[in-house]
Amino acid sequence: MNDIIRSWAKALTAQFHYKIFLLTALPFVLSVLLWGVAMWWGLQSLIDAIQAYFIDHDGFALAGHVLGMVGLIALKTVIVPLIAMWLLLPLMIVTSLLCIGVLAMPAINRYVTRRDYPELEKRHGGSLLGSFWRAISSFIIFAVLWLITLPLALIPPLSLIAQPLLWGWLTYRVMVYDALAEHADADERDFLTQTYRLPLLAIGTIAGIFGAAPSLLWLGGALSVVFFPVLAGISVWLYLLVFVFTGLWFQYYCMAALQRHRERQLSK
Repeated sequence: MNDIIRSWAKALTAQFHYKIFLLTALPFVLSVLLWGVAMWWGLQSLIDAIQAYFIDHDGFALAGHVLGMVGLIALKTVIVPLIAMWLLLPLMIVTSLLCIGVLAMPAINRYVTRRDYPELEKRHGGSLLGSFWRAISSFIIFAVLWLITLPLALIPPLSLIAQPLLWGWLTYRVMVYDALAEHADADERDFLTQTYRLPLLAIGTIAGIFGAAPSLLWLGGALSVVFFPVLAGISVWLYLLVFVFTGLWFQYYCMAALQRHRERQLSK
């Protein structure tokens, strides 16, 4: 627990350094351009498809019944765009995560190790291709679980548990690889991942709770079509901020764990 708190404090301090803050700029521009084109090209088609499905399968009556049971009947009027936003949310998350993993994590690694671990040997156990594959494979599993747990979004207590846990697992899977890619070899990475699985999952889950804010803002676009482009842009930027902070947190925790592991190996 002390290591989690210590690495959190270091990550929070580093988050406000201008070099770290600027790491969100390029991923933000790329994400906004990508999602601007995607939503201009396919958002209305997705909404029309969901609308047609609801009409053909009496979905509005079922949605009204379920929403009425949980006291959210007011959402019936925006249920179709809300579902469209919710289906797009995992794609938005993985876009931000990939941008951070490819563009920001190497810079975060250099920033942290130069300041706090300059003597730690680099064993290069990871690669850009490995990072990309880890992100894509993890996202596929994440997307399946996201769709399976989608009905839980209508039950507030369960949604507050399921979504952060999914976030925690995804960020833990992806960012631990990126955090250790430069300095740990494959055996060290596997050992640390297994040994510190619960603390790493806890870090990811706490970050998942932080990620609820941009998720709610993104879904709020379904309630305000006029302000949707603005809300979408702000959501992307907030996701990037959360991921940069999470990357810093994982980086500090993993570097400290790797250093301790090597010290123990030398003392044997």
